[in-house]
Amino acid sequence: MKPSSKDARHPWIDPGKQLRAPRAAAVAGILFSLLLITGLLMLRRAVPVGPIEAGQWLRESSGTVTVALNLVPFAGIAFLWFMGVLRDRLGDFEDRFFATVFLGSGLLFLAMLFIAAAFFGGIVAAYRLGFERLPGSVTFTVAREFAYEAMNIYAVRMAAVFTAATSTLALHTGFVSRWIAYVGYATALALLLAGRNIDWIVFVFPIWVLVLSLHILIDNFGVLQTVDASDSDRKGDA
Repeated sequence: MKPSSKDARHPWIDPGKQLRAPRAAAVAGILFSLLLITGLLMLRRAVPVGPIEAGQWLRESSGTVTVALNLVPFAGIAFLWFMGVLRDRLGDFEDRFFATVFLGSGLLFLAMLFIAAAFFGGIVAAYRLGFERLPGSVTFTVAREFAYEAMNIYAVRMAAVFTAATSTLALHTGFVSRWIAYVGYATALALLLAGRNIDWIVFVFPIWVLVLSLHILIDNFGVLQTVDASDSDRKGDA
């Protein structure tokens, strides 16, 4: 009897061709999560949350803010890689409707994240160019509030849609465990309903991506061991 090339737990995966893709998705997701969490923590510690703050952080913590903002492009690259490899893992089992929502919401999340980072970067750059009156000015307030809205309202909502779409695809195809999808639905609901009401809610998304990526990485090692064991058995029978 000819052995099947498909894995018993993941019948859509060809072990000879697809084992690298899940590991790449996991590594990219972990990298994105760690970079974004680190950048957000640095920003939260350096920049006051209050909408009426006068910009004292520009004088005291602009260097920290700059380092945090420099992490954002690399987090974005890792997230793009993460989305691409996830789609490759889904393959022909990808639903067109949810795939469109998955891809669109992921790209919009990145766009809002980059826009928010660009406005914060513009504030820091303008201050360093000699605009000493910038802190507390109308321009400063508008730019800061624009960045805050882009991140905490629009990026967070797009992250919620991305999480819900990914969780739905996970339930339909089984490419990850069902509990990951259920946690994703809870995460999406929290992101949709909380918004600016809970300042730290933005951290929920990279934490969920981190859990998903670690699950994929651990699960992939299990698939790899199963394939290696099957290869050894076939060689022994030969």
